[in-house]
Amino acid sequence: MTAVQPANRFQEEFGLPVEGARGKVRDYMEEHVIEFIRHSPFAVLASSDAEGHCDASPRGGTPGFVRVLDERRLLLPDVAGNRLFQSYGNVESGGRVGLLFFIPGLESTVRVNGRARAIDAEEAQALQAELAVYWHDDNTKLLQGLLVEVEEAFGHCPRALKFSNLWDAETIEQNRQESPVG
Repeated sequence: MTAVQPANRFQEEFGLPVEGARGKVRDYMEEHVIEFIRHSPFAVLASSDAEGHCDASPRGGTPGFVRVLDERRLLLPDVAGNRLFQSYGNVESGGRVGLLFFIPGLESTVRVNGRARAIDAEEAQALQAELAVYWHDDNTKLLQGLLVEVEEAFGHCPRALKFSNLWDAETIEQNRQESPVG
């Protein structure tokens, strides 16, 4: 079953998605989406509160740090960080999130959108959440988690990553040597 939204004014002006794009959106995670998530060490978590204030937060760990519970549920562990808890405040207020999963070197991504709720560390551990990270410090501990009920899931085309040349080894090395940011 597809989860594509009805046409909006932009689609009316510029055209509807091609059948391939429309046909890939599901209200559950297909096996290729599940496998991508199990191999992904990095995701961006997008959320908004009831008033529409947005947040996009990077999340990372060893591949599979986001636990696939079944084709309709994901568990995203929360490792102690900056204590801003913007995503958690948004989830408490608005309840919806979007996740964009990456695998370094691959030009495709996976998108998952759905409803989320915060769960405490005890419930997260009961669902077998773990601290699956490459780097540890004194604050590396499991605080809580987000349980995501999938409403949309699909593989996303590689155009943006190709446009950006994100994984180009020469560019990566040059950035390391001449970092434009601290």
